[in-house]
Amino acid sequence: MTNKVAMIVGGGSGMGAAAARKLAADGYSVAILSSSGKGEALGKELGGIGFTGSNQSNDDLKRFVDLTMDKWGRIDALVNGAGHGPRAPLLEITDEQWHAGIDVYFMNVVRAVRLVAPVMVDQKGGAIVNISTAWVSEPAAMFPTSAVARAGLNAYTKLFADQYAQHNVRMNNVLPGWIDSLPQTDERRAGVPMGRYGRSEEVAATIAFLVSEAAAYITGQSLRVDGGLMRSI
Repeated sequence: MTNKVAMIVGGGSGMGAAAARKLAADGYSVAILSSSGKGEALGKELGGIGFTGSNQSNDDLKRFVDLTMDKWGRIDALVNGAGHGPRAPLLEITDEQWHAGIDVYFMNVVRAVRLVAPVMVDQKGGAIVNISTAWVSEPAAMFPTSAVARAGLNAYTKLFADQYAQHNVRMNNVLPGWIDSLPQTDERRAGVPMGRYGRSEEVAATIAFLVSEAAAYITGQSLRVDGGLMRSI
């Protein structure tokens, strides 16, 4: 594979950085955005673009997309990562915290897709993968704003798939469970049928599959990468 371009929004560390490394290894030219500066360093390390900015800023995202298009003239894959939103007992979450959670876990995707999807439509193809959470199907009190906002992301993904499949532009979600980029505890590990935390590289491999031609008939789906943690059907 040659001349394919992947943008990773929120790729400075953890699963986003692992996805960037995997896609670069697969032959993609990569552009990486993060707010920490780590994405800027990683992008340069991988021979691509690194950009320090926020996925909560339309201006930063537009500059990032413009840089990518100026350099390569196309975008074949977009990976949307997220930071961490507010956590509190349900009735103690303020209006401002709910809005912040929606910004972190839902609007991060909406903003980037609004800019990138038209590029993919023009070039008659592209794939978008959003890093979501396994708990979207079984909401947990420990991640309240994530569970609510990402339920909305599931609906958005279905709506997007309905409208853009005709243009050969696909969108899917990956739903990671306990991954090694998070603090590890024996209690959490014991709840996973596979008896271990997942590796960021395993999530990255799933992302790489979903943006590849091997997944050309997959859109509007949410794929769990959780070691069997979730029991819902």
